[in-house]
Amino acid sequence: MATARRPGRAVNRQVLADHVYAELLASLMDGRLAPGAVVSIDGTARDLDVSPTPVREALARLEHTGMVRRVALKGYRVAPVFTREDFAELMEARLAIEPVNAKLACERIGRKGLAELETAVEDLKAAPRGPSFAEFKDYLEADERFHQLIAQHTGNQFMEAAYASLGGQIQRFRLFGGVGITDADSAIAEHQAVLKALLSGDPGKAEAAMAAHIRQVRARAMADAPAG
Repeated sequence: MATARRPGRAVNRQVLADHVYAELLASLMDGRLAPGAVVSIDGTARDLDVSPTPVREALARLEHTGMVRRVALKGYRVAPVFTREDFAELMEARLAIEPVNAKLACERIGRKGLAELETAVEDLKAAPRGPSFAEFKDYLEADERFHQLIAQHTGNQFMEAAYASLGGQIQRFRLFGGVGITDADSAIAEHQAVLKALLSGDPGKAEAAMAAHIRQVRARAMADAPAG
């Protein structure tokens, strides 16, 4: 006779996986896990006092972001930092997708969606920006939420999926120019410009504002990145 699954077990397992994911992400973003380093499932489980299962689940999620890679018969390793060529390709893809997302969202978004974007910008402005991931993670969350909301309000499932396919690499991109947030004032002003264009109801302005933002992000990151 089949036994019904206990909802509590599923919730607890998810909570553990989320906790492990957050701990590993913090170690990656703070540079405590260096590029090329082996991420031991058993060792991480011991360090965090959990079973190997939530560690495997967390690493699978991180693999989707591109921040770790699974090597056959060798387990997981921290992915190398983006090369300048990798970064240029990612930004080229963002320029192809995100300005169009902003244009479509401007044509189709409602009051509720605009209010959500306003909240994201306010959260971005209010978030701390210290040197450790624990201090700037809320900033990154608000930034990512802003871009995700625009993609969700395009009304186009394929454009949303196209952005989602890039979204996994965004965390990895953050490490390209070094650890920490160094461009908050500029980035906030650019997000405000995109929001203002969306509120104006002019799709062309929204498209141009997003394109300008992505180009400025690219320029700042390239200037901050180590040579080579």
